[in-house]
Amino acid sequence: MSDTPFGFGLPPEEPENGDDGKKKGGDRPEGGQGPANPFGFGGAAGGGDNPFAAMFGSLNPTDLGAAFQQLGQMLSYEGGPVNWDMAKQIARQTVAQGTADGRKDASVSAGERAAVEEAVRLADLWLDGVTSLPSGSGTAVAWSRAEWVEATLPVWRDLVDPVAERVGAAMGDVLPEEMQAMAGPLLGMMRSMGGAMFGTQIGQAVGVLAGEVVGSTDIGLPLGPAGKAALLPVNIEALGSGLGVPLDQVRLYLALREAAHQRLFAHVPWLRSHLFGAVEGYARGIKVDTSKLEDVVGQLDPAHPEQMQEALQQGMFQPEDTPEQKAALARLETALALVEGWVDAVVHAAAAPHLPSAGALRETLRRRRASGGPAEQTFATLIGLELRPRRLRDASRLWASLTDARGMEGRDALWAHPDMLPTASDLDDPDGFVHREHLDFSELDKMLGEAAKGKDAAKDAEKRDTGDNGDDESGKGGDEKR
Repeated sequence: MSDTPFGFGLPPEEPENGDDGKKKGGDRPEGGQGPANPFGFGGAAGGGDNPFAAMFGSLNPTDLGAAFQQLGQMLSYEGGPVNWDMAKQIARQTVAQGTADGRKDASVSAGERAAVEEAVRLADLWLDGVTSLPSGSGTAVAWSRAEWVEATLPVWRDLVDPVAERVGAAMGDVLPEEMQAMAGPLLGMMRSMGGAMFGTQIGQAVGVLAGEVVGSTDIGLPLGPAGKAALLPVNIEALGSGLGVPLDQVRLYLALREAAHQRLFAHVPWLRSHLFGAVEGYARGIKVDTSKLEDVVGQLDPAHPEQMQEALQQGMFQPEDTPEQKAALARLETALALVEGWVDAVVHAAAAPHLPSAGALRETLRRRRASGGPAEQTFATLIGLELRPRRLRDASRLWASLTDARGMEGRDALWAHPDMLPTASDLDDPDGFVHREHLDFSELDKMLGEAAKGKDAAKDAEKRDTGDNGDDESGKGGDEKR
């Protein structure tokens, strides 16, 4: 996986027979799924080193009209730092290719939809006994991969735009101010091209991810609409196929995880803004090695666009090593670990009494995250963050210990405010946090209440005194008049 966000790789070409979404099998289309790293450098099969292959396809005569139309749309783009229309198009094309195991996307059947709804309903029933947070799933939906793309793109936009904006601004700083004024039209075209390239890579990443995720919360963030628990039947079937566990148990365990995430994000109102704020804070520290970019621009041969790819691969984007940058990274990593650890702990508590395979499924999903699963890799590439899976296990142990020591209500009460949550150092010493002496605030509240009452009484007495003095003064004035 590339260590640099927004590397320039190529998505696979669109298959000749279009989006055959009704088939779950079939031969893998020529060109394959594309690189395992959604932002890898170098072309997919058929793409060569041409960075526009993703947009223009194979450039056969029948495609030229569409290719030039797409080029016109790309150059006329005047939106934000990412061309999200192009991202959506590329994501849909990537989904249409199917995954490396030959599984195609498919419309969700009525039976699959009913199975997902029943699994989420039962999951919420089991979770009621292990957490004080009420259900956060107003509805349960079964999505195809294409539907997942449509539903999650707005949140990807919130996540990625701050990073792309910062990168674009840094690249614009390469030209001296007097040259920027002279090169206005050229800069506008460069922004359009940059938005298209960002859109292409993000679209490919989201499309690849759509072939792997099983719900709307796989990366620990709420990617879907609020209150909507979502599962992807085709990907659940793929995940469960090699586990030796009945499909209904796999579906139910994943429904527990999805429903637990929904409870947390629905009833901890500050959590979403806290996580996204940390992403934005981290993005502000991203910088471009402008000296390297100046060298590349000065030596760039238009006939060899792969030179820019090579420069990017060598690390043009570098996170600033500043205290603010480190603080934002630590805040985000810790918060995500606490979210995932809490979900892991409560789901295990809910599943263990009912599902014989709960332990095996728990370990499978833990290893999937720890080995750098596709969701984690895509998040790291898009945002430029490498999460530490070790923190997830530490957080899970901490939440389980809190349950034993304080009960589920005492454990869940810590989500009332971010300042009450464990810190990164607490994850290093979970027992110390669990058994730490906590102040009894009841006496303090009583003292503050009495002090407030005393202040109110003093104010009332002062008002009465002031009123009496006023009457006396009025009386004196009246006597003097008489």
